[in-house]
Amino acid sequence: MSKTWFITGTSKGFGREWAQAALERGDRVAATARDPGALRPLTEQYGEAVLPLRLDITDRAAVFAAVRQTAEHFGTLDVVVNNAGYGHFGMVEELTEAEIRAEMETNFFGTLWVTQAVLPLLRAQGHGRIIQVTSEGGVRAYPGIGGYHASKWAVEGMSESLRKEVAPFGVHVICLEPGPYATDFGGGSIRSSAEHPDYAEVRAATEPVWDLGDPKATRGPILELADTDDPPARIFFGKSFEPVAAEYEERLATWRKWQPVALAAFG
Repeated sequence: MSKTWFITGTSKGFGREWAQAALERGDRVAATARDPGALRPLTEQYGEAVLPLRLDITDRAAVFAAVRQTAEHFGTLDVVVNNAGYGHFGMVEELTEAEIRAEMETNFFGTLWVTQAVLPLLRAQGHGRIIQVTSEGGVRAYPGIGGYHASKWAVEGMSESLRKEVAPFGVHVICLEPGPYATDFGGGSIRSSAEHPDYAEVRAATEPVWDLGDPKATRGPILELADTDDPPARIFFGKSFEPVAAEYEERLATWRKWQPVALAAFG
């Protein structure tokens, strides 16, 4: 049976790839973007299977209206993909109040508003899944991207609670954690803080070298996440497992080393 999707950020990148993957196999997609003109190629190719929606996910009322429109148009909703977001480069000290608030408004609050908007529908129908696109950066952190990491770690924490809250209603929550890909994340979708000269050496010494994956290769895997009867609570896309596993082993070793102090603090 075909599925109905609600995908944010479908003008480019992962969102566009996943919308096309779903549409190519005969699914229906409510595709959102700030500029609905960017969705014209989808509507021209797939016609009524696409519901193009202008949406700024930081506008809570607009998010709820878009979800209502989707439900009225398609009659059901099976897969929700919280994909819209952007990266912000800047040392923690360099972040302005406006910059970090904007990052959280989009990456965290936008995800929260969409999640809250779809839950009544998913609960009532007794099935559905929410795919939260966090990041490898939602479970580890690099210097110089602290604001981005904060937003994605917040989504991970919120989703961990949500998963346990909605499981009795037949709703699955998946944290999808892509590693670096050749999307627009490092181009037009990136923002940066003004650089403080005292961090020049730190910046030069810690600048990561990315091994970029092909976004098109994620089409099959996203469909598998939508279809599987036993979806994972979290999954990487790409080559993130080994470096993240090493970091978590280091965390466990530190906790074990300091366990006597932890227990002494209990009283």
